[in-house]
Amino acid sequence: MAGDTVITVVGNLTADPELRYTQNGLAVANFTVASTPRVFDRQANEWKDGDPLFLRCSVWREFAEHVASSLSKGSRVIVQGRLKMRRYETESGEKRTSTELEIEEIGPSLRYATAQLTRTSGQGKGQTSGTASSGQGEQQRGWYQPDQQPPAASTTSEQPTFNDFDEPPF
Repeated sequence: MAGDTVITVVGNLTADPELRYTQNGLAVANFTVASTPRVFDRQANEWKDGDPLFLRCSVWREFAEHVASSLSKGSRVIVQGRLKMRRYETESGEKRTSTELEIEEIGPSLRYATAQLTRTSGQGKGQTSGTASSGQGEQQRGWYQPDQQPPAASTTSEQPTFNDFDEPPF
C-alpha cells in the first residue's frame, strides 16, 4: 500500500512466539525482536553496543503457526514488514500508542546458524517453514536435495528423436 513504512530488521527473539487464536479461529503470533547495533569506538579501540531497539511484531493465519513452530527465544531472525501505530486504552483509562511491525516475511539468520527448510502442504504455493539450529553434529539436508534417489537411468539403447531432423535443436 502506498505510504506504508516498510522496514527490515535483523535481531533476536526475546521470548518464544506467543501463538493465540481469535474468536473467529484466526491464528496470530506475537513476539518481540531485539536489535542492537554495534559501533566501533576508535578511542577505546573496541566494539560497543549502541542503543537497542525492541520491536513488537505480529504475524497472522497459517504464517503465524509456521513462525510459532519454527522459531524460539534467542533465534536470530531477519524480519521485514510494515510499521503500524496502534492506539489503545489501558484498564485505568490511559490512552497509549505503540509501534508494531506487521510481518510480511521472516526467516532465521544463517550468519551463526544453519536451517533446514520443510515445505508445508498449505494452500499457498511456496509457503514454507523451517527450523534454525546451531549445526553442531546434526545431519543436514539442503533444500535442493530430494527425499528419495532419482529413478535409475533407462537401460534401453533408444536414441532421442528430434522431430524428423538429424540434428538436435540447439
